[in-house]
Amino acid sequence: MVHIGPIHRKEYDLEADRSEAVVIAEAPGRVHYLGEHGEPKAGLFLSSAINRRVQLAVSARKDNSLRFYAADSEERKRTSLANLKYKREDRWANYIKVAIYLFVELGCPVKGLNFSLWGNIPQHVSLASSQAIEIAAAVALRELFKVPLDDRTLVSALLAAQKGFFGKSNPPIDYLIALYALENCFVLADETTMEVTPIASILSDYTILLTDSRVPRAGVEEELRERRRAIRKGLEILGSKKQRASLREAAVADLTDLAGILPENIRRRNTHIIQELRRVRDAQEALAGTDPQALAKTILHSHENLRDLYEVSCPEVDWLVKRAQEIDGVLGSRMTGQGFGGCTYTIIRESAVEEYTRRLDDYERIFGFHPVIYRVRLGSGARLLRE
Repeated sequence: MVHIGPIHRKEYDLEADRSEAVVIAEAPGRVHYLGEHGEPKAGLFLSSAINRRVQLAVSARKDNSLRFYAADSEERKRTSLANLKYKREDRWANYIKVAIYLFVELGCPVKGLNFSLWGNIPQHVSLASSQAIEIAAAVALRELFKVPLDDRTLVSALLAAQKGFFGKSNPPIDYLIALYALENCFVLADETTMEVTPIASILSDYTILLTDSRVPRAGVEEELRERRRAIRKGLEILGSKKQRASLREAAVADLTDLAGILPENIRRRNTHIIQELRRVRDAQEALAGTDPQALAKTILHSHENLRDLYEVSCPEVDWLVKRAQEIDGVLGSRMTGQGFGGCTYTIIRESAVEEYTRRLDDYERIFGFHPVIYRVRLGSGARLLRE
């Protein structure tokens, strides 16, 4: 595991002067196992942090320059406080800049800063790598400026900073998971209450494989917007006919009663959401009751609904899930992320990993994409590190 502290001191020529304070924070990626694609602003997730993380080091400068160094890619970016704004070409540095923007807005005495970044969270496969950078930067700057913000206030301030810096803000769940996750625990993350509840893992005999299908994902955003429109329309119709303010208050029977009023695609999308809410609770009960087979059934049915009702899977991902489930020693497999490609997760015994890997040769031969496997375990939340 890389430690970013010595790298930071070498990059900014601070090795000889140990009086220059360097603050280091790290934050994890995360996996959503159930609950993605839920009702906007009312999601319920079974998730976890993972042991893939980012580390960020920061130290003060004597001028007003902002310097950014990505140790894993040897990239360098720079700007100034007077020019603190989003630039597409700055890519990863923008997620650090939004944290700087946060503390400027809070009135902190922000001047020049040096940043160094290292991480091993796979990118572009919906594992919250960008949010991990933002949280690590925010936690480090909170310590550097000695700002008495608790974690929940930090999340609220970060969401407001995103709105000001990017013109839009992300849902809060990824930040909450990054801050509140515990080692060897799943979390139940509730977007309506902003609560994150740890659930002890019962899967010590299993490992988790994330498999990047490598399927190109063009046009995903418009597809997802269509599904969100379907959810909103379904809620509108349910509210007018059944007095339902949220899909949490609804049942599949409510949708059945509205046959002839609800268009079929809207019925399917909303059916998935209602059933997925129940599945998250079922998974919570399975974990609490030490019942891995009940958890396995929940994962299986969730993927089937994502495929057939919400329609965000694809043939390549379905193949990965189906072939994984055929292997003795696999507890469950499902897509994770936005869909239309991306990742699957597979909960698997160590003895079955070789067979799982062998079957991926067939995947590449059939579909022409070379899948990439990442082995992960349940991780802990963000924290400060000693230099």
